[in-house]
Amino acid sequence: MTEVFDYKRVYGLTGSISCGKTTVASIFKKFSIPVLDLDFVSRKVVKQGSQGYKQIIEVFGELYLDSYGNLDRKRLGELIFKDKEAKKKLESILHPLIFEYEKKFIYNYRKVFPDRPIIVDAALMIETGSFKRYSKIILVYIPENIQIERLMKRDSISYADAEIRVKNQISIEEKRKFANYIIDNSKNLDYTEAQVKKIAEEL
Repeated sequence: MTEVFDYKRVYGLTGSISCGKTTVASIFKKFSIPVLDLDFVSRKVVKQGSQGYKQIIEVFGELYLDSYGNLDRKRLGELIFKDKEAKKKLESILHPLIFEYEKKFIYNYRKVFPDRPIIVDAALMIETGSFKRYSKIILVYIPENIQIERLMKRDSISYADAEIRVKNQISIEEKRKFANYIIDNSKNLDYTEAQVKKIAEEL
């Protein structure tokens, strides 16, 4: 893509594991603000037969395919969790493809709705540094102890396993420093929705 455009009125939505970012994204959609989910995009750019799919097989081998010939995301995830070099290699494949998809989405949306806000939803935008390209950052926040409790319940795992997963990301308290808007998702849905509505109206 060679068209020139900017990231004005494009906002980053982030959080940490089990903070409820998906719930918040769905509420923004309810208020007619489009949300581009980069986790969905990361799956799309490695579909069987795609450029990303072929690159991953070249680097990691067919060992990371399932019986249907699709990428075995769970097995690949286990590898990059343990191997930092493998993680860097995978990111070097995925990030340019995801970025290109994101730019095309924004460009095409802007052609139809030049003045409307857009939200890009990504869990690790602070970790990767990609948060810098967005106009403002919206953080979905819950205290770490609630993060761990919710993760234990959601995934039926032990406290120790949940803590390891939470600690594998930048702490939610550290992420607060990067946020222009903070949505407290530690209470009930109505409380969260009221905060989202206020931000949506401002955007």
